[in-house]
Amino acid sequence: MGDCGAPEDVNSNVLVARSTGDPQLDKAVWQWLSWDKNQKTKEQIENLLQNGQHKELRDRLCCRLTFGTAGLRSAMGAGFCYINDLTVIQSTQGIYKYLERSFSDFKQRGFVVGYDTRGQVTSNCSSKKLAKLTAAVLLAKDVLVYFFSTYVPTPFVPYAVQQLGAVAGVMITASHNRKEDNGYKVYWENGAQITSPHDKEIIKCIEECVEPWNGSWNENLVDTSPLRKDPLKKICDSYMEDLTKICYHRDLNMQSSLKFVHTSFHGVGHDYVQLAFKAFGFQPPIPVPEQKDPDPDFSTVKCPNPEEGESVLELSLRLAEKEDARVVVATDPDADRLAVAEQQENGCWKVFTGNELAALFGWWMFSRWKESCSQDADVRNVYMLATTVSSKILRAIALKEGFLFEETLPGFKWIGSRVKNLLDNGKEVLFAFEESIGFMCGTSVLDKDGVSAAVVIAEMATYLQSQSLTLAQKLIDIYEMYGYHISKTSYFLCYDPPTIKRIFERLRNFDNPQSYPKCCGVYNILHVRDITTGYDNSQLNKKSVLPVSKSSQMITFTFQNGCVATLRTSGTEPKIKYYAEMCALPGQSDRSVLEEELQKLIEALIENFLEPAKNGLTWRSA
Repeated sequence: MGDCGAPEDVNSNVLVARSTGDPQLDKAVWQWLSWDKNQKTKEQIENLLQNGQHKELRDRLCCRLTFGTAGLRSAMGAGFCYINDLTVIQSTQGIYKYLERSFSDFKQRGFVVGYDTRGQVTSNCSSKKLAKLTAAVLLAKDVLVYFFSTYVPTPFVPYAVQQLGAVAGVMITASHNRKEDNGYKVYWENGAQITSPHDKEIIKCIEECVEPWNGSWNENLVDTSPLRKDPLKKICDSYMEDLTKICYHRDLNMQSSLKFVHTSFHGVGHDYVQLAFKAFGFQPPIPVPEQKDPDPDFSTVKCPNPEEGESVLELSLRLAEKEDARVVVATDPDADRLAVAEQQENGCWKVFTGNELAALFGWWMFSRWKESCSQDADVRNVYMLATTVSSKILRAIALKEGFLFEETLPGFKWIGSRVKNLLDNGKEVLFAFEESIGFMCGTSVLDKDGVSAAVVIAEMATYLQSQSLTLAQKLIDIYEMYGYHISKTSYFLCYDPPTIKRIFERLRNFDNPQSYPKCCGVYNILHVRDITTGYDNSQLNKKSVLPVSKSSQMITFTFQNGCVATLRTSGTEPKIKYYAEMCALPGQSDRSVLEEELQKLIEALIENFLEPAKNGLTWRSA
């Protein structure tokens, strides 16, 4: 936003008294102090101004939030590029303007608002308060608003949008991010997260109406307006009923002696996972008492991301050992993602990766479909999907079993939109996933859903136990049948955007200008695909089949030895992520050889392409 969106009629007395010497910054400061009614965030800007911290003021006030892979996401605090009362009001005003333009029946069909349990005392900012302000903007404009009376899992919002016929919805959440962050996730009428061009058009609309309207600050409208409806009971009941469509062994579940431990990571998941297990006929899973209830400080974990593995699952694993429970399911704080651990015969725990869980879910959802489908069902009408940085295991299963597999850009917003498109064309979608433990079982929710995934994995483990198998043993069976897919995903932290840009630009101009690397150490590169520029030398026209995504960095290398490796920036955090996978043909079962080759290639990738020491990158476990 070039001029920080400031109006021309800046109060000159304020600027004379408090001038920073930079007219652009003065305008932005004036805006903030004129418009912000949250005393805590207003004071944060006033203090920076009084202390002459002009660089910090410029960083906070002279850029705006933009839509990433999961909507708007940033730290809570004062500033136009932070999540706070004012930026949420501005974002909602922009959405109102765009929806009013897009739907003649917007006010009657309504808008869904949900929220998690995040909060920050120093900014007087909480997800519930931000949700109330979101609702207030719309209620003040006579829009019907479905506002949940308590915190809900993120998947409840896209589910409610479809069930209630609303035009759109917002979930206030930063999912598994650090405790300082919050976010604003937008869903379209199709129940999927918004993609281009909606995101770009909404940003334009936000910039057209940055000054809060009358009524936008009235968070009490949620309690007084007749246009506010509480969808909680209807949506929760309907969701649990729809869940039973993917329950195949209820009798077995009811008789099972298998015990499960569930942790909700100080988030929203506890009540809803308990209800989901009940819907499948299970005894309730044993909750981790220290992590069962919401806590915005996430006080028992160093970071609230179950994807980090055994280090953050410590309390769950110890409780499971004490309770003789063999399987642990962990939902992240907004319950849209799922981690799973299983105790092995030697007493050690195996924490499954997202790609390994996808192999299990893919096998399970297809084998259940095969057993329950009608005689005239056509397997060529059946689909599974994954993001392009995820394992190719579903492609291998699809090739052998005859169903269809598709890839999308990273981010579930792309999966959700494509699934809706397939369903509208009479196709059947069984499963979709992204490697960062995001799973969609069935199509009741067109987004990743940790609640449904938790109960599906419980039913799978119960069924396998009746066959004298564990999840880990079944995973080996799947790999032996469809080919080993050994993958490794990790990341480096980098807080300096120019460094990130320099790393990727070097790869685009490696030996010569506009020339990508032909090898990485001793490993020859067959193909390069650059989603940022749209280049793909595996295609005859050298153009990528996947859509170009200029706003983020992403380059994929296909090596002569069968490895596929991707380097990309995170859409939600200051990370450079790497994904690498060795895909073996069925029958190539020497896993240790594949793992060794993959590890050597990753080391070469890091050393030659990322150069962590030279670029000041911090590895994830450091």
